[in-house]
Amino acid sequence: MSASDLTSHVSNFTSNYVIIVAGGSGSRMKSAVPKQFLLLNGLPVLMHTINAFYHCNSKPKIIVVLPADSHDYWERLCQTHQFEIPYELVDGGETRFHSVKAGLALIEDNDAIVAVHDAVRPLITCDIIDESFECAALYGNAIVAIKSRDSVRQIKDNRSVNLVRDEIYLIQTPQTFQVAQLKEAYLQVYQSYFTDDASVVEQTGVNINLIGGSYQNIKITYPEDIAIAEFLLKQKSHSL
Repeated sequence: MSASDLTSHVSNFTSNYVIIVAGGSGSRMKSAVPKQFLLLNGLPVLMHTINAFYHCNSKPKIIVVLPADSHDYWERLCQTHQFEIPYELVDGGETRFHSVKAGLALIEDNDAIVAVHDAVRPLITCDIIDESFECAALYGNAIVAIKSRDSVRQIKDNRSVNLVRDEIYLIQTPQTFQVAQLKEAYLQVYQSYFTDDASVVEQTGVNINLIGGSYQNIKITYPEDIAIAEFLLKQKSHSL
């Protein structure tokens, strides 16, 4: 496909969206504050994540999914930090599946491309974001993933079985789709094995396309992750 054909195909999709899912608690962080609100270099984690998408060439419209009981707290944080990036706020659901579905309900344009991203992956880069939108426009979906660096074993019938490391990919976000494809998948009844959007879409028989992620695109889950993220952010700022 030529560059002009690529541009033409991508331009068939009228708009880009991102659903930033922020439904996590602070349990594994051993914190009373949900991890998406913890300070990272002086700014709540969620604000770093929103900033990343806002400043990309793909310019997605931003939808933030938060538990209903945390909306007031988030709005106070926005006032404190004078955070004025535009976004739509929607109530989260019982599970990630239901939260994404709530975000999707705000998108009326069935010719759009939509990324779904974990609020607590604040180090995502614009290069990866923009590539995910371009690949989803071409191939239906684009799931960010990295190769496993470690040997991997699976427990099977009470025995550990070695897996071929070169065939193992660790899935990250964003996970980006033509919105009609994702909406159709989310018409399904929730299943416990729907651990991410790719697993929901794959259940409909659609092929899942992987694109390269980054080992720095970490998910803030444990206390040490904040320290790692702060180090990586400082390293990034020094390299600019």
